[in-house]
Amino acid sequence: MKNVAVIGAGTMGNGIAHTFAQNGYHVRLIDINEASLKKGMDTISSNLDRMVLKEKITEEQKQETLDNISTFNTLSKGVDNAELVVEAATENVSLKLDIFKQLDDLTPKSTILATNTSSISITQIAAVTSRADKVIGMHFMNPVPIMKLVEIIRGYNTSDKVTEEIMNLSTSLGKIPVEVNDYPGFVANRILMPMLNESIETLYNGVAGVQEIDTVMKLGMAHPMGPLQLADFIGLDVCLSILNVMYDGFKNPKYAPCPLLVNMVRAGKLGIKSGEGFYDYSESRKAETVSTQFLK
Repeated sequence: MKNVAVIGAGTMGNGIAHTFAQNGYHVRLIDINEASLKKGMDTISSNLDRMVLKEKITEEQKQETLDNISTFNTLSKGVDNAELVVEAATENVSLKLDIFKQLDDLTPKSTILATNTSSISITQIAAVTSRADKVIGMHFMNPVPIMKLVEIIRGYNTSDKVTEEIMNLSTSLGKIPVEVNDYPGFVANRILMPMLNESIETLYNGVAGVQEIDTVMKLGMAHPMGPLQLADFIGLDVCLSILNVMYDGFKNPKYAPCPLLVNMVRAGKLGIKSGEGFYDYSESRKAETVSTQFLK
């Protein structure tokens, strides 16, 4: 397996494309938005430059990686010879179902269809295709080129053969794959998101401020990043989406998103991606907390 298509040139998509290309795979990076494709390729190039600067790779290896990636803004042309497709579009059920319906028609019947979803049911996605045995979850962690973990999620009908092949492929990328079963949030987000949500509840209830909450978790629990800073890094809209998926899946109040999180997303305060979340990432006010306005 050497021909891989990656759908979505955003943070996760360009990181996945970078990782495959750096490990010798021929990658087709697909996004309907030309500006997103350019931004994605610029990000890959910048990240490779940093690796050259740190002497982790050579200039020649950087160029080889870039040469392994070609870009497409049409799904049909991008996936026509793919042996593996990794979908990394927005965490939206309807969008993913639509993409997989198209992929089932556009790709060879032998092609494995993977999704980078962090919470949506693999079984549900597979059900819109005629190859449920070849649909699997590959949940990479952000930043993809650096983080070692890949959650490999088996849908109800995912075959042993496909699971083994994707586990081995993940190892070939220098990753550590962990096989999990298909339940809302899988393992990583089923544990992580309630913690982030509880941290937001703690702020919402006035127990402590943003920096105080993050400091307690960093110094007291040896977390490299505080939970509110991590939520900003993930994207508050993504956190809200995952919590909603788990709440719908389990019907358990413990997964209900905090009202503060809901209000911040409604206000467009999504974290790093929007320049403001629990912290302000603008040049003039970096690292200042700004959430108190939403507590009213």
